[in-house]
Amino acid sequence: MFGETTHCVSRTVQALGSDCDPLVFHATGTGGQSMEKLVDQGLISGAIDCTTTEICDLLFGRIFPATEDRLGAIARTGVPWAGSVGALDIGNFAELDTVPERYRRRLFHEHNPQVPLMRTTAEENAEMGRWLGDRLNACARPVRLPLPEGRVSALDAPGAPFCNPTSRTVTRLPLDINNPAFANALVAAFREAQTRGQILFPAYPKRTSSPNSAT
Repeated sequence: MFGETTHCVSRTVQALGSDCDPLVFHATGTGGQSMEKLVDQGLISGAIDCTTTEICDLLFGRIFPATEDRLGAIARTGVPWAGSVGALDIGNFAELDTVPERYRRRLFHEHNPQVPLMRTTAEENAEMGRWLGDRLNACARPVRLPLPEGRVSALDAPGAPFCNPTSRTVTRLPLDINNPAFANALVAAFREAQTRGQILFPAYPKRTSSPNSAT
């Protein structure tokens, strides 16, 4: 979860229903690492990875980065996974005076006085897409990546500071990420990954006693 995808994550947890015990992680670098550590330890039986914004901070030197092993636990363990590109339009910095000179002319939004958010460029988005695609291609078991055609964060909504329709070149679903229907689509994709994984890989049965996670 991240501030700009909170509604999506909250509705996703609701849509999962009572057959899961969801854990929600804050996408601040350590949140993604904690989630994947629990996946590696066999304590989490599946993941809905809504908010992959930590990849942005990893690739472009910002303050909440993932590690290069982001999504590695998913590939190693083969747990059911459905994810998206939540808040990949946002880069995080500590304070404005800490922003490197090369970024000073970029578009910023003050989330609070300590956290200015920077809008990504089309070139950065393409690089993140390639990075994410490479990691998902390393997964032997089924994964699903619903893409919101509408917006990828609350800041990207119509009239919001980061709205820039020309930067989107890949579209799949005619929905905002915080639209309840998109949360339902994430859960449906996750359920499909669970089902296909059980059929194709019977050595990895569903762990009914382990929690699921949403980020």
